[in-house]
Amino acid sequence: MFTYIKLRSPLMSVFLLLVVFSSLTLTTELAWSADTIIETAEQAADATIEKKAAPRMGPSDYRQIGSVSSRAFVWVVAQLHLFLAAFVLAVPLFVTVIEWIGVKTGDQRYDDMAHEFMKVSMTAYSLTALFGGTLAFSLFLLYPTFMAYMMEVFGNQVMVYALLFFLESGVLYIYYYSWYALRYGNKKYVHLSLGVLLNGVGTTLLFVANAWATFMMAPSGVDEAGVVTGGIWDIMRGPLWNPLNLHRFVANIAFGGAVVGAYAGYKMLSARTMAQRAHYDWMGYTSNFIAVLAFLPLPFAGYWLMAEIYAYSQQMGITAMGGILAWLFIVQAVLIGTILLAANYYLWNGMSRCEGSKRYTWLIKYIAVTLVGSFLIWVTPHTLILSAKEIADLGGSHHPLLGPFGIMPAKNIAVNLMLIGTFLSFQLYRRSDKEITVAWAGFGNALMAAIYLVAIANVIFLGVYYGYYTNTVYKVGSSVAQVMSTLIVIIAGVTIDTMMFKGAKNLPVTWGKISNRGVYALFALPIAFTWLMALMGYVRSSVRTHWHVYTVIKDNSTDNFIPNIGYAANMMTVATVAFLILILFIFWVASLSETRQAVPVQKSEQ
Repeated sequence: MFTYIKLRSPLMSVFLLLVVFSSLTLTTELAWSADTIIETAEQAADATIEKKAAPRMGPSDYRQIGSVSSRAFVWVVAQLHLFLAAFVLAVPLFVTVIEWIGVKTGDQRYDDMAHEFMKVSMTAYSLTALFGGTLAFSLFLLYPTFMAYMMEVFGNQVMVYALLFFLESGVLYIYYYSWYALRYGNKKYVHLSLGVLLNGVGTTLLFVANAWATFMMAPSGVDEAGVVTGGIWDIMRGPLWNPLNLHRFVANIAFGGAVVGAYAGYKMLSARTMAQRAHYDWMGYTSNFIAVLAFLPLPFAGYWLMAEIYAYSQQMGITAMGGILAWLFIVQAVLIGTILLAANYYLWNGMSRCEGSKRYTWLIKYIAVTLVGSFLIWVTPHTLILSAKEIADLGGSHHPLLGPFGIMPAKNIAVNLMLIGTFLSFQLYRRSDKEITVAWAGFGNALMAAIYLVAIANVIFLGVYYGYYTNTVYKVGSSVAQVMSTLIVIIAGVTIDTMMFKGAKNLPVTWGKISNRGVYALFALPIAFTWLMALMGYVRSSVRTHWHVYTVIKDNSTDNFIPNIGYAANMMTVATVAFLILILFIFWVASLSETRQAVPVQKSEQ
C-alpha cells in the first residue's frame, strides 16, 4: 500500500537530482554487505582451507561450437547485449526528467512524450534479457574455467546482481503499466518516485557490471598469483572503475537519446497528418537535445579513462594509442566527426522552424568552416604505411606540411574547437524562438562573446605553444587547461542563457516545418554512435592483449592475439548492422499498438 504526501517542486527537484548519488550509495552498501558476508564465511570456515590461485589455463579449458570461433560468437552476443542494455538503462533516466518537467509546467505533452519513449524501450528490455542470458550461457559453456575463477573472485556479488535485475524488472513494469493509473494529483509523485527508484537500481546494475570489466583490465584485491587478498569492495574499486562508470553513464544517455531520436524521425517521415508530423518533430528535437547535451562532456570522460589506463600500465596505454590500435583512433575521429556534423546540421535545419532564427543564420557558415577544418585536422594520421620509393618521393615518413597536424596537440585543438562550435549551434538554436527582454541583455551577449573568444584563443595558444615548443610533460598538462576552457564555455553559456531567458518573449515556432534532409540526420546519429561504441569496446578489450585478466590469467586459447583491424572492422560491422535490424524491429513493434484494424462493413440484409 502506497503512502504518499504532496511534494513541492523545489523538493522534487532535489529528489530527482539524487538519482546518481543514490546509485553510488546503494552500490557501496551492497558491496559492504557482500564483503561482510564473505568475511563472516571465511572466519567460520576451517583454517586449513586455502584460497585458490588463478588457474593456468590450457587447451582443455576452452570449448568451441563446431567450427565457429568462440571469441567471435561471444564478441557479437556481448556487443548486442551491451547495445541494448545501454539503451534500456538510458531511456528511464531522461524519461523521468521529462515526466517531472511535465508536472512542473503542467504541459501534458511532456507526459505523453515520456510515456511514448518508455513504450519504445519496453520491447528492447525483453531483448536485453534474452541476449544477456545467451551471453551468460555462452561464457559458462565456452570458458568454464575462467568463469569459475571470476565467480570465486566476485562471490556473492553475482547473486546481488541477479537480485538487482529482478528488482529492476519489477519496478520497470510497475512504472510503465501504472502510468495512467498514477497520472494525476498526488499519485503522480508516487509514479515519479518509482522512476527515481528504477533509475537508482539500473545505475547500480551498470556500476556492478563495470566492476567485472575493469577487474579484467586492472585487477585489484588479488595478489600476483590471482589469490583473493581483499574483500569485494577492494576488488570492485580498481583504478579504472570510476572513470568507466562516468564514461558509460554519460555515453548511455547520449546513445539512448540518439536511438529515440531515430524513432521520432521514423514516425515523422511516416506521419499522415501535420499534427502527427509536428508532434514527432518536437520529439526529435528533444531527443537530439538529450543526445548532444550528453555527448559534449563525453570526450572528457574518455580522456580521464585513458589517462587512468596510462597511469596503471604504460604498456596498455601505448598499445592503445601508439601500437596496432592507434589507427582506430583515426576511425574514431571519423565517427565522432560524423556525430557532431550530423547534430549541427539538424540544429541548423531546425532553426527554420523559428521566425527569430534569421538573427543568427549569418554565423552558421563560420561554424561550418570551423567544424570541417577541425574535422580534417582530426582525421590526419601521424604516420603512413609507405614503400621505400614513396618515402623517398615524400622526403621522409611524414608529410612536410600535413605532418604537424598528425600529432596530439593539433588534434586536441581540433576536438575542443568542434565541441565549442557545436555548443554555439545549440545555443543559437535555443535563442531562436526567444526575444530577450532583460535590461542587461547587451552586457550578457557581450560577456558571452568574450568568453567564446578568450576560450578559443586559449585552446589554440595552449595547443601550439605547449604542444610544439615544450617537452611532453607540458603537452599533457596543457590539454587539461584546454578541456577546462571548453567546459567553462558550456557552463557559462547555460548559466547566462538561463538568467537571460527569464521573462523572455516566446516567438512563434512551427513544428513539423523542418526539411526531410534534417530528419535524415537523426538516423545518422544512432548509426555512428553504435559503430563508435563497438569500436571503443574492441579497443578497451584489446589493450589486455593476451590476458583474460591482465597479468593474472593468460589467454592460452587459439584466439590469444589482437585481431587485425580488417577482421575487427568486419565483426564490429556485423554487430552494428544486427543491432540496427533489432532497432527497426523494436520501432515496428512499438508502432503496432497504434495500428487499428478497420471495422468490417456489414452487408445489409436482403
